[in-house]
Amino acid sequence: MTEKKKTRIGVIFGGRSGEHEVSLRSAESIIRSLDTSKYDVVPLAITHEGRWLTAAHAVAMLPAGKAIEAVLREGKPMTLTPEPGANGVVDVFFPIVHGTYGEDGTLQGLLELAGVPYVGAGVLGSAVGMDKEIMKRLLREAGLPVGDYWVTRSKNIDAFVRQIGSELPYPVFVKPANLGSSVGISKAHDIGELPGALGLAAQFDRKIVVEQGIEAREIEISVLGNDDPRASVPGEIVPAREFYDYQAKYVNDDSKLLIPAPLTEGQVRDAQNLAIRSFQALDCAGMARVDLFLEKSTGKFFVNEINTLPGFTSISMYPKLWEASGLAYSDLLDRLIELALERNAEKKKLKTKYS
Repeated sequence: MTEKKKTRIGVIFGGRSGEHEVSLRSAESIIRSLDTSKYDVVPLAITHEGRWLTAAHAVAMLPAGKAIEAVLREGKPMTLTPEPGANGVVDVFFPIVHGTYGEDGTLQGLLELAGVPYVGAGVLGSAVGMDKEIMKRLLREAGLPVGDYWVTRSKNIDAFVRQIGSELPYPVFVKPANLGSSVGISKAHDIGELPGALGLAAQFDRKIVVEQGIEAREIEISVLGNDDPRASVPGEIVPAREFYDYQAKYVNDDSKLLIPAPLTEGQVRDAQNLAIRSFQALDCAGMARVDLFLEKSTGKFFVNEINTLPGFTSISMYPKLWEASGLAYSDLLDRLIELALERNAEKKKLKTKYS
């Protein structure tokens, strides 16, 4: 009896962004959890400097927890070419490169040119999901509830403070427009704190988004699918710090994750509906985590943002919400790979010549 050929999964991780370390942790969890009876894993690292490396022996080092470091330390240079058919050693790519140059459509564009299946949103969904200004603009255009926000450029910080600073409804959150994992985010309680918050965000992006602070509960929902997505049970984050910043997410472990979130049945339906509508409005595919605010004074939901390549460690919200919804981590990986193959198969049916 002929043994069934395993699917070769190229897990791409690292990258040139402030979320490099988070990506390494996500990749480690994914590589550990892929079913070895179904898949052969090809680890592909992108260094902080943008060099691509691979190490065939690295997966064997997983029990010691050294696979990711082995690729970065001992990996051999490799190239992913945009020429279709030239990357035949990999059947499906799983890009888990959070942040700029990975989650923003740039890596997805390379994979599209190569014509290969890959997990997650395409170029458009990735790009608009990454840019907080464009994302909010499109969500509002789709009729979804979005809090007030303002935008400035790093070179215009002084003018922004001078012209708008005194009019802002403090407190406000100041964020790099194109980054995640709460990197570069701070809370300005008054105009005196605004220049420092803007300066911090400007270290990571040329475009800065200032968001109205909403006294709210933080509700998160995982979405899975392509054209017919479904939503997980909602979860709630109760941060140990003033807000759910990088320290609270990845360093301290005293923030609380309530899964499922203590909501009424009606609130659960509303939250799931908003998450799916957000996913569709931004042309997402595969997966996304949608973050909502539930305003305490009014009970109204607001869409805060969408993450098209959310954290994927075993303790990250995206897989934990699906686990609470009845889909185990390894089964979730199977489903994401299936969705990548389905979408690629549909694209291959499209005509590329007109006669």
